[in-house]
Amino acid sequence: MPDQADPAILSAPPPTLSGFAALAGRYDVVLSDVWGVVHDGVAAFPRACAALARYRAQGGVVVLITNAPRPSGPILAQLDGYGVPREAYDAVVSSGDVTLDLMAARGVAPVHFIGPPRDLTLFSELAETGAPVPPQAPLAEAEYVVCSGLYDDFAETPADYDPALDEMVRRGLDMVCANPDLVVHRGDDLLYCAGALAQRLEQKGGRAVYAGKPHPPIYEKALARARAARAGRAPEAGRVLCIGDAVRTDLAGAAAQGFDALFISYGIHRDELHEADGALRPDALAALMAAAPRPPVGVMPQLWW
Repeated sequence: MPDQADPAILSAPPPTLSGFAALAGRYDVVLSDVWGVVHDGVAAFPRACAALARYRAQGGVVVLITNAPRPSGPILAQLDGYGVPREAYDAVVSSGDVTLDLMAARGVAPVHFIGPPRDLTLFSELAETGAPVPPQAPLAEAEYVVCSGLYDDFAETPADYDPALDEMVRRGLDMVCANPDLVVHRGDDLLYCAGALAQRLEQKGGRAVYAGKPHPPIYEKALARARAARAGRAPEAGRVLCIGDAVRTDLAGAAAQGFDALFISYGIHRDELHEADGALRPDALAALMAAAPRPPVGVMPQLWW
């Protein structure tokens, strides 16, 4: 990851844009976050979807890049259910897709799964790729762990998993983290994600292997999909824009890849950045951007054209 940006650059917030139209012409490819940018876990954001669709209509390519722990097949159905139109994107690449690669690389080594039942699609989707499907095993018999989240993210916290995490450290088991996000908004609720468990494991001295943003494999997959959508033409790094709402994943991942970023402030950081009436707090934005490895080219509360 690049060195921390010059504090002088970050002494003032990056420019707040009136619309995506101010940037769209600079880029051939957009890698857009999903949750917090395109939908809130309950319903699509119509103006964001319309902006991405308009960008595509003008020749741009949009790849939705998400830390969702499910493979992209189920994600497509989920997007349909939320009302995200197919015209808003060319392809979807998920942390779940990268998780399948990591599982396939470990062959038939028995795995202990931590996550809600809906994420067991990882195993059926792995079978569809033709790769060997590892047997699921109790923690005491597993050779590694795949974590897609908490079993019940409405009722549990990472501390509830301390006994399992301590056992993983004792036995030297890797955790494949299928969703590096720490928390996510689902409507008005703020819920823990798999990244919070992986972080707690590392604090205890264990090892996590991350499938999604800000780590390189998910960007490599996304760029491959963008290249296919552009008839095999690879985009220049300076012509790729990442759109996201999280400093730790979206901005850090863009910086590590050498891509520009557009920051959506009324997403995962909305409680610290916005007043109760929705007004953006410039001082809070400047403080948050000081933690970013590279400043975004612009800020919008939500994505619109």
